[in-house]
Amino acid sequence: MRSFRHALIAAATAAVVAAAAGCSGGGDDSADAGTLVLSTFPFGVEEFTEAVIDPFTKATGIEVEVETGSNADRLSQLQVAGDKPGADVMLISDYYAALGQQDRLFQPVPAEKVPNLADVAEFAKEAAYQGPAYSYQLNGIVYSTEAMNADEAATWDVFAGAHKGKVALPDISVTAGQLMISGVAASYGSGPYDVDAAYRKLAEWKPGVLQFYSSSTEVTNLLTQGEIVAADTLNGFATNLIADGEKVAWVPPATGRYMATNRAMIPATAANTENAYKFIDYLLSAEAQTSSAELVGDLPVNNGANVPQTLTVVVGGIVTDPVAAGYATLDPARLVPTRKDWVDRFAREVTGA
Repeated sequence: MRSFRHALIAAATAAVVAAAAGCSGGGDDSADAGTLVLSTFPFGVEEFTEAVIDPFTKATGIEVEVETGSNADRLSQLQVAGDKPGADVMLISDYYAALGQQDRLFQPVPAEKVPNLADVAEFAKEAAYQGPAYSYQLNGIVYSTEAMNADEAATWDVFAGAHKGKVALPDISVTAGQLMISGVAASYGSGPYDVDAAYRKLAEWKPGVLQFYSSSTEVTNLLTQGEIVAADTLNGFATNLIADGEKVAWVPPATGRYMATNRAMIPATAANTENAYKFIDYLLSAEAQTSSAELVGDLPVNNGANVPQTLTVVVGGIVTDPVAAGYATLDPARLVPTRKDWVDRFAREVTGA
């Protein structure tokens, strides 16, 4: 993804707004105090601008410059930039945030600079990351309601042959892929990092898998065209399908429930760190989280945010407390060092089996 540039500030109180309007740049005396560079995902930009960026700029006067790109592309750009200032805030998935931390590309977000951290779920501020989560995604199974019921879809056995040739699984290159592998590992092995057990099981299922998909477009097309009746996916893949009246539903797996988070990170070279703190604080506010849930479809981490029916119809009560519903995040310290080996083995032992 490329980069998202825009200026966002915490407007939780009149005092914060007043301070934001006159704040100075953080990391560099030459930085423009009235701007913020935001790097983000390339999809949902218009919706995110309406939900978060425009209200933030209106409240604070800070102009946000937006750059977009893939996780990998934006992290690579940060690596090659060296000491040159670029993005002040980077919205990025948790695995890539961990990769950047390993290379010291990010700096910690101090809790005292982001008051709204007090109102977010505990998993959103886990110590493994230098920046908080602002949204999350649940792994589960999207399925045709004409082919099966929720109980059947929730078992991993749905991929074991009962619907041979009519199911799809994610490639390891996409977020759902890692979550699926850990879910299978926890269900059939010793835990979420038991890759040997996971790959043995996935290799068994492979002959009945129509496709290992690498994009949301692939899996939604397969479903709507009737080529598959079930697929392991993130909850967001099902939202538009269900809203459009497709005869599909989404269900969490009975065992091996894992979720991914999207993090708000501040690059080590950020020129406007004070503005970055304010942006992240606003992004985590109940107001911004509610708007983002409604317009972007993000599952909110702020405990006071209102969740629209378009999301609850997909995930139900899980949105109230995903951890209580059995969902867990994965430890980046276990994933980052093993990633290359897992990717290579997936190609040899699963998709190439």
